[in-house]
Amino acid sequence: MTPHNELRLLPWSGPDGKPCYLSTDDSSSYVSRLANNTEAIQLDLAADLVAHALEALNEERTDPDELRRLTADLTDALKDTLRVATSRGHRLQTPGILGRDGDDGPRLPAAAFG
Repeated sequence: MTPHNELRLLPWSGPDGKPCYLSTDDSSSYVSRLANNTEAIQLDLAADLVAHALEALNEERTDPDELRRLTADLTDALKDTLRVATSRGHRLQTPGILGRDGDDGPRLPAAAFG
């Protein structure tokens, strides 16, 4: 098991909309599994909303109220998706990339960038 060194940003907010974090070394704990399931549901809902938005954009006439609701729903889904991406990004183990200890990893020659 990988040693625990980061708090996990959970896919829900606490009181007053503040972020919630989990500190555990057990990725199969009840709260970890609940967070994984919640993230999966949030991402599925976001995908469904994108499909619905594409359909609405392809229609010649879409009710303005429906577009406003869709925009609000897409905004909420985007916020959830960004939270999932942030949480998962923090949990990635990326050796060789600039870390907190000052290790800036491998260096690429300028030619590698074209």
